[in-house]
Formats: sequence, C-alpha cells, structure tokens
Amino acid sequence: MTTRARIARLIDHTLLKPEATAAQVDALIAEAAALGAYSVCVSPSLLPLNLPDGLHLATVCGFPSGAHATAVKAAEAADAIAKGAEEIDMVVNLRLVKEGDIDAVEADIRGVREACRGAVLKVIIESAALTDEEIVSTCRAAEAAGADFVKTSTGFHPAGGASTHAVALMRTTVGDRLGVKASGGIRTAADALAMVEAGANRLGLSASAAVLEGLDD
Repeated sequence: MTTRARIARLIDHTLLKPEATAAQVDALIAEAAALGAYSVCVSPSLLPLNLPDGLHLATVCGFPSGAHATAVKAAEAADAIAKGAEEIDMVVNLRLVKEGDIDAVEADIRGVREACRGAVLKVIIESAALTDEEIVSTCRAAEAAGADFVKTSTGFHPAGGASTHAVALMRTTVGDRLGVKASGGIRTAADALAMVEAGANRLGLSASAAVLEGLDD
C-alpha cells in the first residue's frame, strides 16, 4: 500500500463548522470517498446521511465545550447512533479535569459509553489545555470507562490543537490498548506523518486533500 493510501485510511474527513450546509456535507462525502478516507465526521444535527460503501460515519457529542450534563451527552450519542453514526467523538468535562475530580471524569465518559454500546467511542481530552499530568490522568479515566480512542482536540479551543508531544504522551499512557486520534491544526503532509510517527492511528482532518497531495502515490 502506498504512503498516501495508508494515511488516507486513517482519516476522519471532518466538517464541524456550525454554519456547514447540507450541500457542503454532500461535497465532503464525495471528497472523502474519492480520497479513500476512513470516515466523515459531521455535526449530529446533519444525520442521517447516505454514504457509499466503505465510508464510515462519525459524529460528535458534548461538542465543543464538553460542559454538558452527562445525561445530555448520553442522549445525544444515543440519538446519533439511532441515525446511523458508527463512531462518537465526545468531549470530556474540562472543569472536572482541572479540579482533579478524575472519578467524575470517568463517570461522565462511562455514561456516554453505556449509551453507545456497539459504536466506537473516542474521548476528546483537549490536550493543549491540559498539563502532562492531566493528560495522563484523563487518558487513564477514558480507558477505565471503556473508551476505544483518546483524541487530542476539538479544533475549537483557543489553547490550540494537536501536538506530537501530546500524541506521544497519550500513546505511552494507553499503550496498544486504545487508539489515539490526532486532530486540530494538522494541515500538511509533514504534520500528518509526524502525528503518525508519534503514535496516532487516526487523524481528524478538514484539509485532507491538501495533506494527501503532499504524499507519495
């Protein structure tokens, strides 16, 4: 498999701008299929969608702040799955992380996990807003709660997006037991390759075509 094809199969081709239209989502799906991406990731209000074979459907919950009640996040996830979502990217409650209440962080994640059995659950920890110690403790909470992936960023937090340092730390923490998704600010082929080298096995990209254009066929 070429480098380009291999990286393409790691991509969640993403459109989460609140003003995104149905026509733009249709274009996103067509582009994702043409590029060979793994999935499209869109806002839950845009579901359900008709996707071509081989293209998966991801959405978000508690997005982008994470400051929603657990019951609301769980209901949002369950509704999305009922409308065809195969993967849910939830945002942790950053207040609980900052207050050091990791038991409550785990309970929040577990509430969503229980609502979306059968779907892949990715936990967005907003790594740029956390210390290394907070990154480690939040990743451990996500694993204990039954998550499938930990994810760096929403792409909407002013602290920034993914970094290779955060990805490497997340990979070290979860080992090969969970996936690690790098998302936020990845705009070039070099960025994508660096994230994969650091330990990411999924990439959240909106500039997927530009990233792949820089890779060997």
